[in-house]
Amino acid sequence: MADKIKIALAQIAPKLGDVKANLELHLETIDRARGQGADLVVFPELSLTGYLLKDMVPEAALRRDSPEMQKILKASEKIAVVFGLAEEDPSYVYFNSACFADGGKIVHMHRKVFLPTYGMFDEGRFFGQGTTLSAFNTRFGRFGLLICEEAWHSFCPYLLMLDGTVLVANIANGTARGLEEKSRMGSSAIWEKMNRFYSDLHGFFWIFVNRVGFEDGVGFWGGSEIIDPNGKPELKLPYFEEDLKTAEISFGKVRRARLRTPLLRDEKLDFAINELLRIRGGNHSLPPALPAARKPASKRRKAKR
Repeated sequence: MADKIKIALAQIAPKLGDVKANLELHLETIDRARGQGADLVVFPELSLTGYLLKDMVPEAALRRDSPEMQKILKASEKIAVVFGLAEEDPSYVYFNSACFADGGKIVHMHRKVFLPTYGMFDEGRFFGQGTTLSAFNTRFGRFGLLICEEAWHSFCPYLLMLDGTVLVANIANGTARGLEEKSRMGSSAIWEKMNRFYSDLHGFFWIFVNRVGFEDGVGFWGGSEIIDPNGKPELKLPYFEEDLKTAEISFGKVRRARLRTPLLRDEKLDFAINELLRIRGGNHSLPPALPAARKPASKRRKAKR
């Protein structure tokens, strides 16, 4: 495992349903990232297909052995690549997936577990639900992948921390909603708070890559960033603009953060499992109430008078 790696954030604007155009954009961006000396380039959620696919999911979805996937894998022979796609499995079920490719192979494929189906979001109607979340080994160390909504469920980063992760990539299609201040969306504020909180609490690097552009009148705000294990930004990309930037990170920061605050060392896993099983069983009873405190004898005598 190398002590330092150089990471490129690919903040792009995919074209909805146009896999051919998006593939060319990926290959061009991967080549540019290599030219900047990057060891790893990370794209947003559903970067090969666009986000608001709805009924276009079966048309845009790719199998792992598709020609388009093979071209991405070929490009990953000299640089690791994280990208998003609508994945079709052999039983014709479709998933919102994130792929980690390196050395010309798929190292890990993560299928989104939490599919937002509320308000303006409709993923549960068109995608199957993933069933696992695990870290995996890479030449950079133990790695974790999250897709957008999963970061809003706080035990997802917690599980990756328990599974030994030192580097998490959260790829997203964060929509622009609300206005907090000039040129900054309200929806970006909570994302940035979460990015800093998770990295600082769990002592790992947090890569957040969000797309830009518009689909069917919906805007995406970008603002991709790398946050170090102390909750401090290593790299920040602009809002609303396509961009590709790199930053070198050192895993020595993970070591120092976990020495300073040894939360992983002190975690009580059996305790957490037992409490989760209790809650799943519907046992929410509180412990017996403590008896009322007795008054000191002197105060009881005064009360009798």
